[in-house]
Amino acid sequence: MNMLSLNKRGAIKLIACSALSAGAMAIFSACSEAKPQFKSIDLTGADYAQGFTLADHNGQQRSLKDFAGKVVVVFFGFTQCPDFCPSSMAELAQVKQLLGPDGDKLQVVFISVDPERDTPELLKAYMANFDPTFLALRPTLAELPEVAKNFKVYYKKVEGKTPGSYSMDHSAGSYIFDGKGRIRLYNRYGGGNEALASDIRLLMKNS
Repeated sequence: MNMLSLNKRGAIKLIACSALSAGAMAIFSACSEAKPQFKSIDLTGADYAQGFTLADHNGQQRSLKDFAGKVVVVFFGFTQCPDFCPSSMAELAQVKQLLGPDGDKLQVVFISVDPERDTPELLKAYMANFDPTFLALRPTLAELPEVAKNFKVYYKKVEGKTPGSYSMDHSAGSYIFDGKGRIRLYNRYGGGNEALASDIRLLMKNS
């Protein structure tokens, strides 16, 4: 075998190796670019916050399957909450407006941590204060511990100054599911409506 043949074979090997390396880099680059850059905490693949089956303020049993194709935002609170709950729900109403026509692809779900006082009628009226499409779910006292455990939500009754009066301490963030019912994000309280709307747009685009 002459030197020319050896040079040709070496050149072919070099070209083949370079092509493989370029292909691998392209695949790696494509994978890196495909991951959305969320502003909320990415919970994709988490083994908790896997859903719910609870009665809504109209008495209808609800689960994530009812909202297939929509981004679902779940918030735990109670109607007599003086600060976190009304400000969070008002923010979500603003987010829906910011989404424009895509606002119809957003479903907000409010889960009560105070079913003793939060009657279906009260919850329905409370939702109407923010957006008539928002749904409130009312777990029974027996269901509440389980759903809170599933979402790793903290809640605790705090006795008031007078007999029978109390408030509820509770977690104040929101859990966000994509259109396929998969848990994707945790949005901290006070993150801002623009950031949340941006994350929801990304989910809608990538679901």
